Amino acid sequence: MKKSKLAIDYEYDFELTGLTCPMKGYKLAWELNRALRIKLAKQKDVVVQFRKDQLFSFAHYDFTSTVNRVKLFRNKPNEAEGQRHFLAPEFPHFDYILLTRGEESLQSNRLQEVLRDIPSIQLTAFIPLAALKSKEYFIF
Repeated sequence: MKKSKLAIDYEYDFELTGLTCPMKGYKLAWELNRALRIKLAKQKDVVVQFRKDQLFSFAHYDFTSTVNRVKLFRNKPNEAEGQRHFLAPEFPHFDYILLTRGEESLQSNRLQEVLRDIPSIQLTAFIPLAALKSKEYFIF
């Protein structure tokens, strides 16, 4: 029997920013809420399948308005045995990934300036989607 394969081209209409921060996720979300004037709230963990039987969950926070969407993901899984798997494996040095999307999307330069003003964030950098093989993990 002949097998067919479904190929789907997704539209990646979001920007990703990597954050290095030693804080817990809820503390970082609180800092981002204050700095960006948003209301990130803890959501159900995102579950990603890496290989046939390897499922790992990642903590995430979400804010959605009529024109913007901001999500904060932990780059490392919640499970202790999955510490070598990352949500963005090309950038393992980031502790968190910030996804921004929307009409009134925060421009990356302005967002970088605001994030650099938060004392607990040690490093912030724009993640180019062209260099990210695992961008499918961020489609919801």
